[in-house]
Amino acid sequence: MKLLSVNLGSPRPVPYTDQPQGLTGIDKKPADGPVRVAAPGPKGVGASGLAGDAVCDIRHHGGEDKAVYAFAREDLDAWECELGRHLANGSFGENLTTDGLDVSGALIGERWRIGSGVVLEVASGRIPCRTFQGHLGERGWVRRFTRKGATGAYLRVIEPGEIRAGDPIEVVHRPEHGVTAALQFRAVTTERELLPGLLAAGEALDAGTLAKARAYAAAQAS
Repeated sequence: MKLLSVNLGSPRPVPYTDQPQGLTGIDKKPADGPVRVAAPGPKGVGASGLAGDAVCDIRHHGGEDKAVYAFAREDLDAWECELGRHLANGSFGENLTTDGLDVSGALIGERWRIGSGVVLEVASGRIPCRTFQGHLGERGWVRRFTRKGATGAYLRVIEPGEIRAGDPIEVVHRPEHGVTAALQFRAVTTERELLPGLLAAGEALDAGTLAKARAYAAAQAS
């Protein structure tokens, strides 16, 4: 398992975002050298966990639970075949494009060591949005991405440091529950009846999902 590229975005104006200034950093390109990774701060204050990477709409993106976004090259390849177009590393707005790692099948709370020091922890899957659809220019993209369910994973930073393309990825901790990023994604999008089962992942869930799962479970019990 290895890191194929570390992808960074710069702010640019687009017509397809509801960010107040009309800016997005979703168009990410591979970095040439090492990139510093550190916890960015809480949601609504912190942005990206990668130095030099723009997160423009901190209402919905960035912060501790969405510090880094990873997507598997294997899933990009599958989309290339389905869409009939080339998808470069970073095309889905991911910070990390991986090789040999089932990113959507990673467990919530699973930890990866990248390179010699950085440790990241899986917090949730990625919910597609209007900006993602506009960036790709594919009609019905939100629905198609949701239906496939290969969501990738948002990660929080446990141990900071530097990473670069080519670094090995090692899974250093796998929880005993079966709650994957893909399962979390299904529960918060199309199969809400799955929400109570997410509680097995406990505090490793991103804060928003944990609150939804607790509220749903309480409502079902009443």
